Amino acid sequence: MQFVTIDPWPTPEPVDYRPELEAGNVLFFPSSPFNLPERSKEFLRNLNFSGGAIHKNVAYKPSLDRVTGVEMESDRLQRLHEIMRDYSSMVVEFATALLPQYAPHWKLDYASFRPVEEDGRDLPLNKRNDLIHTDAFPSRPTNGDLILRIFTNIHPSKTRNWITTDPFPVIAARYAKDAGLESIARDAASAAGRLKNTSVRFLRNAGLPVVPRSAYDQFMLHFHEYLKRNGDFQRNTAKYRFDFPAGSTWLTFTDVVPHSVLSGQHALEQTFIIARSSMANADQAPVSVLERLCGKPLLETGQPAR
Repeated sequence: MQFVTIDPWPTPEPVDYRPELEAGNVLFFPSSPFNLPERSKEFLRNLNFSGGAIHKNVAYKPSLDRVTGVEMESDRLQRLHEIMRDYSSMVVEFATALLPQYAPHWKLDYASFRPVEEDGRDLPLNKRNDLIHTDAFPSRPTNGDLILRIFTNIHPSKTRNWITTDPFPVIAARYAKDAGLESIARDAASAAGRLKNTSVRFLRNAGLPVVPRSAYDQFMLHFHEYLKRNGDFQRNTAKYRFDFPAGSTWLTFTDVVPHSVLSGQHALEQTFIIARSSMANADQAPVSVLERLCGKPLLETGQPAR
């Protein structure tokens, strides 16, 4: 994998960066390409999240225009809401200019603020950021689309330190079968699996809080935890370190690039769900990689690529 630096921005001529991202590379901007005001960054850095006020992160949900994950007095909560909404809008404008082929088809997902120092953070194993993993969202299956995340380090001086490894096709070839890919694909295709999926969708449509998942989403959610729990993988996989300076921005497909966060505090992030139909090469999508490995479909028959 490569660390692709983009400087200056905007570039003198249009560049299609999709192949770089889809191959499992990280696009890096030494200076943030959007200008969140310093007073907004200071507000975020000075918030007090002690006493259980925060969950894992603060989340902003653009579709609901709502901030979750934090409790505070109403005036400060309103200010936080305004900052997160403004940040999300800035990133969308930037990403549309950077990746115009994706923009008409993507789904805007959550933005987040990560206020807590990652080094030594006490979290359950499945939520730990310091273990190398691929991303999957328990509450928001992608149905074979991809997870693009854009990060900005707003700490005034500290780097945010990542470890990555070889991209998804390499890791899946080594570990997917041992992680249960074939059994998940087989069970989903069985009569019982199809009935279960139909029942879950019926309950979802009836308003119950259940999450229908394709075989692909079942596997990716399982693979997320499998990699974290696999001591051989954590110890022996290839490791590439990236230290992202204060004020920098970077983006990557976090389901294509296994990654961990060793240290760093005060980062902002915006997630996009990228439609496979807008990829430069849809054969590189994780769902395509996995279907080649197991020889079975992992999405519902006839389901179109978004």
